Parts: sequence; structure tokens; C-alpha cells
Amino acid sequence: MDDSLIPFIALAAAFALLVFSLCLFGVRRFNLRRALGTVDASICIAGNSWQMGVCRYQDMELEWFRLMSLSVVPKYRFKRSSLELLGRRKPTEEELVQVQPDVVVVELQYEGKKFLLAMKFEAYAGLSSWLEAGPVIGVGTWR
Repeated sequence: MDDSLIPFIALAAAFALLVFSLCLFGVRRFNLRRALGTVDASICIAGNSWQMGVCRYQDMELEWFRLMSLSVVPKYRFKRSSLELLGRRKPTEEELVQVQPDVVVVELQYEGKKFLLAMKFEAYAGLSSWLEAGPVIGVGTWR
């Protein structure tokens, strides 16, 4: 083999790997978005920076997936019965550059720990309805 072909082969392999990775990102995103009950939502836990992702409602859980990941496993899972909606607000000036445009910041509490989700108002309406229609906490009592 000619030594001058080695850099070309390495570059072609790197390009093919890049294209394959982008295809995997696209397939993962398509699969997440085609399921019912999925919305785009950024998350902020414990005052850290905002991370873009996708929320998916399940029967008993709210799952949050990172946007820039190939993992099919959610980064966070919140049990529906332990999730409490504290309220909503408009993003602050500082948050406006970190979240998507035209979102509301939803304040939630899960097992005593507060966190924030930034989502479109329509998605917030769906989240609040999903939480209000949740299962019973104990026998004979509703949320």
C-alpha cells in the first residue's frame, strides 16, 4: 500500500464515523419525538446551567432525555406520585439566553428537591393536566 493513501483513508474513516453518528442522533431524536406524550423541555437542577432535552410522559413517570446524547436511557426519571407542581413564571433576563424562545419556566418539586423545566405553554398545560389526573396517593385519596 502506498504511504500517501494512509492520511486519505484515515480522513475518510473519520468522515464516515461523523456521518454515522449524525444519523444515529437523527434516528434517536425521531424515535423520541414520534411517541405520544413527548415535548421539548430544558431542565435546570440544583441551580446548575440549563440543559436541552426532551420530556416523555409515561403512565407513572416523567422521563427526561438529553438532546445531545445517543443514550436511549433517560437521564432523569420522576415518579408521578412524588412530583409536585409549584408554579410557573416567565424566564428571567439571564435565563432568556439559555432557554428556547417563548417558553415558561415551570417550578417542580420531586421528593423535596426543587428543579425547573422550561417548555412551551402548551406543553406546560399538558404537564399540569397529566399531574392533576395522576393516580391515587393512598387508598381512597386523590392528589
